[in-house]
Amino acid sequence: MVAPRQMVAPRQLAAAARSILSCPDDVNLVVDGVDELLADRDELGMVDRDGSPVLACPAGSPLAAAASEGRSALLTVSSGLGPRDSQSRDARLTLAGRLTVAAREDCECCGEERVQVAIDLNFVLLSRTPPGEPEQQYRVPLDHFASPDLRLNRGFLQRSAEHANDCHQDELRRAVAMTSGTRMSDVVGVRLAALQPHQVDVTWVDIDGAHSRTVEFGRSARSAEELGELLRARLHAGLC
Repeated sequence: MVAPRQMVAPRQLAAAARSILSCPDDVNLVVDGVDELLADRDELGMVDRDGSPVLACPAGSPLAAAASEGRSALLTVSSGLGPRDSQSRDARLTLAGRLTVAAREDCECCGEERVQVAIDLNFVLLSRTPPGEPEQQYRVPLDHFASPDLRLNRGFLQRSAEHANDCHQDELRRAVAMTSGTRMSDVVGVRLAALQPHQVDVTWVDIDGAHSRTVEFGRSARSAEELGELLRARLHAGLC
């Protein structure tokens, strides 16, 4: 994922680190003075908010209390980039800082109050362990790591495509059916891949076999919201 230590530019390093934060395989959090922090692990979620890890938890949880007290925390994130056997999975992030309460909100599903906990970072380390080689470690500059220009990073784009494939199959199948003149029931499945700010690869299977097409957006998205708008608009037009 990264070049030898002496050749890594700060922005390249930050882009690699932000991609892992946006696309984790596993997350582990240790907080100073708090035991059994992740007893409610299944209820926790983490998102990358401009280089700041944000976790959601119940208002009465140990994590929420630790954030209210501003305790020090260490977050370890393993890479979920690429296929399971890819070299991109050899990387991990270690992030250190102080917990803060970013927001409080009521859950739309159950009405339970939840707390968004952010980490005010003072240290980010990117580590790699290539097969048969010693571990490589790179200190990531915080100003580059927090750059808004890295919002549409590789990890975010991968997770966005995976979310569409897993959670919006009906919408994807409907788009393909409308543009190809095929009955929706005859469209077996649709998959987005290689999503980029300016294009996406679309593959689908119907009763006539497998098909694929690269859909150009006409311009590059500059935000997550704009990417979603371009994707929805061009899926219908670009497959015609």
